[in-house]
Amino acid sequence: MRIAVDTVVIVMCVMLVHSDIQPQRDFNLQRFAGKWYRVGLAYDSPGFVPYRDKLRISMGMITPLPNGNVNLTMWAIGPTGCHSKLYQYERTNIPGQFTYFSARHNKVKDITVVETNYTEYALVLKHKRFDREYTQVALYGRSQKVKPEIIQKFKSFAALRGFPKESVLMPPPAENCPPSGSGR
Repeated sequence: MRIAVDTVVIVMCVMLVHSDIQPQRDFNLQRFAGKWYRVGLAYDSPGFVPYRDKLRISMGMITPLPNGNVNLTMWAIGPTGCHSKLYQYERTNIPGQFTYFSARHNKVKDITVVETNYTEYALVLKHKRFDREYTQVALYGRSQKVKPEIIQKFKSFAALRGFPKESVLMPPPAENCPPSGSGR
């Protein structure tokens, strides 16, 4: 009985933590479009631990579609070199919130642009539910370097979401990814 009560309390706490997340007020997708670099990441999946030291800054291109959906092309370094992947985000009724279907996990994931000034940085929260709740907070910058106060804002936000310090990463840059001359 005690285990069941503990489980209910944990689930309720997780639901409360995520219910207070609101997207950027007056989110403007056209201003958000363009090139972004993922310069920071906080992730609470135990399966991620072996990859922490291999992570590098990745680059993404946000392309709004006429129907309000978004294509996100991400370039990242992997074991076989630089590769790109296309994500198709579907808009929701709330500007700044999207969903997408992860073929890798066979699950729908929620994406919320929590805060952005459009010209320097964006805090983005990704949430998914498997056998438990998993969350990822990412710091995106319009360049590979962001101001120290923005990094601190990201770290504080991750801490408020319950991420321990060791799960918050500021990866080094990737070299030649996307490859020079790729038109990006």
